[in-house]
Amino acid sequence: MTITASMVKELREATGAGILDCRKALETHDGDFSKAVDYLREKGLAQAAKRMDRRASDGLVHAYIHGGGRIGVLVEVNCETDFVARTEEFQSFVADVALQIAAMSPQYVSRTDVPEAVLEHERSIYRAQALEEGKPEAVIDRIVDGRVEKFFQQACLLEQEFIRDEGTTIDQLGD
Repeated sequence: MTITASMVKELREATGAGILDCRKALETHDGDFSKAVDYLREKGLAQAAKRMDRRASDGLVHAYIHGGGRIGVLVEVNCETDFVARTEEFQSFVADVALQIAAMSPQYVSRTDVPEAVLEHERSIYRAQALEEGKPEAVIDRIVDGRVEKFFQQACLLEQEFIRDEGTTIDQLGD
């Protein structure tokens, strides 16, 4: 398996280990992230236990009121330290998230938060729509999958396009 720079970077961010150690761990375990973390911890090269157990216990609570008091959002965004929470960038990010929620009314934070029952219900509706439109049976599953992706983009905060910069999702905005 080819070990990419992004894989090394992700392992490095998660563990705090050196770049070469991360690359070796990934190569040793054929790119398996969790085995690489365990390997680094066993070798004492990682600060993985310290880093992975960190809690995002600091942050901000921001209130956004729009439309003459008709729409309000109260959002809490956490980070690891109060130093980050005090930065202008972080405060701007939290305000942007509150604005996004007020404007787009997401139902879920991420696709993993969508209950399976809701997902199956949406799939059945999209399947019925495709059949009603006279689509061939051979492509209906792909049509349903495409519409489910569109549902995620509308219903999940992290997958929504940022209202101030189309083409950038909220998840990308937080990076």
